[in-house]
Amino acid sequence: MERSRLVFSGSGGQGVITAAIILAKAAAIFEGKNAIQSQSYGAAARGGATRSDILIADTEINFPKVIQPNILVSLTQESYNKFSPILRPGGLLLMDSKYVTIEKKVDAKHIALPMYETVMEKIKKPIVFNICMLGALIGISQLVKPESILKVLETTIPKDFMDMNKKALDLGMQMGEAQR
Repeated sequence: MERSRLVFSGSGGQGVITAAIILAKAAAIFEGKNAIQSQSYGAAARGGATRSDILIADTEINFPKVIQPNILVSLTQESYNKFSPILRPGGLLLMDSKYVTIEKKVDAKHIALPMYETVMEKIKKPIVFNICMLGALIGISQLVKPESILKVLETTIPKDFMDMNKKALDLGMQMGEAQR
């Protein structure tokens, strides 16, 4: 496996950091890979800019920050504008089509999916938007197995919310797999 360098970006309250933690745990605990996750917040906990870096590799990871990601997830226009220039040429840029409009073309595969709108239409609760995004990313990239994500969710969230999260993951996976 090539070293995967990811940046998840959006605004506070979207679950960007939670999704990054889930992905890193899935890779490290259930797939035996090395994984590091770090995060930074904007001025406000809700509505401020958020960024989470995730590194996943089969080899040792010596530096915990992502300088030039090969995968960038942007869930807001502000995060797209701020972070799209750092994307590695030929990388993957995954965006939510409701909140992000491509303004400047970067040398990457651009995938804009209606993740938020799909969650609101099918589940009617925005709280699982981040899990849908994670499903889409896994469907496109196959970084980890969906079962590994589900195992992390089972140890992280209350049982009452498991069905809703599984449905959001499945919705995202379907959208992502259609882009492969």
